[in-house]
Amino acid sequence: MNFIRKNLDKIKKPFEKGGKLEKFYPAFDAFETFLFVPNHTTIKGSHIRDAVDLKRTMVTVIIALMPALFYGIYNTGYQYFIQSGLEFTFLDAMLHGAYKIFPMIVVSYVVGLSIEFGFAVYRGHPVNEGYLVTGLLIPMIMPVDMPLWMLAVSVIFAVLIAKEAFGGTGMNILNPALTARAFAFFAYPTYMSGDKVWVSEASNIDGISGETILGSLAAGQNIDYSSIQMFWGSIPGSVAETSTLFVLIGAAILLFTGIASWRIMLSSLIGASLVGLLFNFWGANELMSFEWYNHLIVGGFAFGIVFMATDPVSAAQTKRGKWIYGFLVGVFCILIRVFNPAYPEGVMLAILLMNVFAPTIDHYVIQSNINKRKKRWVKLKIQTV
Repeated sequence: MNFIRKNLDKIKKPFEKGGKLEKFYPAFDAFETFLFVPNHTTIKGSHIRDAVDLKRTMVTVIIALMPALFYGIYNTGYQYFIQSGLEFTFLDAMLHGAYKIFPMIVVSYVVGLSIEFGFAVYRGHPVNEGYLVTGLLIPMIMPVDMPLWMLAVSVIFAVLIAKEAFGGTGMNILNPALTARAFAFFAYPTYMSGDKVWVSEASNIDGISGETILGSLAAGQNIDYSSIQMFWGSIPGSVAETSTLFVLIGAAILLFTGIASWRIMLSSLIGASLVGLLFNFWGANELMSFEWYNHLIVGGFAFGIVFMATDPVSAAQTKRGKWIYGFLVGVFCILIRVFNPAYPEGVMLAILLMNVFAPTIDHYVIQSNINKRKKRWVKLKIQTV
């Protein structure tokens, strides 16, 4: 590491103040601080001072995403071979999945980081670290056969509109990854739904049965998958959203490191479970009759509440607000699934909706606390008089 440090210090000189490449210092700083902890710290004021910076936090989230990503790569190959009727090995499935998914990841990072670097150089501020996670999340929540140019357009929209228009990382109201998916869904609906988009190269396979479980239920069809298969994730779906098991491994990493809020995760589960149970009693259609616990393990519900509902920027910030925010995410997810047959996967819209209301929730929670303290103060004054 000393060798790298010494060479970086030599390369750094033209980028420092007064150097020929001073304008591009934010771009160089992004690479330097990705490799090494920044050599500047706060020494006064009300800042928290510890050994963890934002880049290390983002890297922890990326590590937590790895189990779901690796299984998503395998499942992409598995769905292709099982649907085509070809014999295959574990390695065959992994190689096919990597062939389809790695280009999506590369496009997401190249396009997104190019915009981030451009804004950083133009504004003269450090490169925002948030896209380290967003750049991986976007391809993980997209259909595997989505054209790469559509993915690039979705990334551009998400970074420009959901992030940079609000001032960059830490200022955005909406989750950028979900904004990219929402844009793709409404701009290119035929590439985001149906039975052809969830299985790799499905257009070349006759008799494809690649519709998602929620899509089949919304169409009034029966499903042949067991709860174990749903939990394990050997079903059609977005690249890395199908396996609740591997999402839970990522959740454990986030909770152990203190990165994500357990209040949001737990309250989302409670909200979705209660609404799902109520609909089970009603049972007016296939989605209402779908067991409440299965609602928690299919679609993008688990992935959404673990990696996107807990986004520390767009989620509620107060402790009580997190309970309210998470509970409503779970409630609206099931409501949208049941009452919107055109879009049975409701977690995306539920999280984006609550992103908008998160500041309002926090406002009223804080105002409630202020009012309680005022009442206590008045009561204390009366008692002392």
